[in-house]
Amino acid sequence: QMQLVESGGGLVQTGGSLTLSCAASARETSKRAFNTHSMGWFRQAPGKEREFVAAISWTGGTTTYVDSVKGRFIVSRDNAKNTVYLQMNSLKPEDTAVYYCAAARRGGVPIKNYEYNYWGQGTQVTVSS
Repeated sequence: QMQLVESGGGLVQTGGSLTLSCAASARETSKRAFNTHSMGWFRQAPGKEREFVAAISWTGGTTTYVDSVKGRFIVSRDNAKNTVYLQMNSLKPEDTAVYYCAAARRGGVPIKNYEYNYWGQGTQVTVSS
């Protein structure tokens, strides 16, 4: 089992920046497991389905993004801290959503939600116009 906890959400104006963090639980098994899980970020806006945002491979060497955030968002990870980050720049009102991090027991950069095994509870990001 791996527990994920997101933080860093909040209210920001259009054009602003936020950095989300997602920390895996401190259990010993999770520390070992984190390094062998691909990590992803998803978001869900009111009335819409959850959508893929970004993913990063085990080592952090490979990343992928949905087209709407390319050039604005950066996903990174610190395996020593069991933490993955999503730096969000030039935020737009359409980025408003609950953001979830997820862990997948596989390599690569999965983009489908069914490929992920563990999910956090989500953190709200609101971008005002």
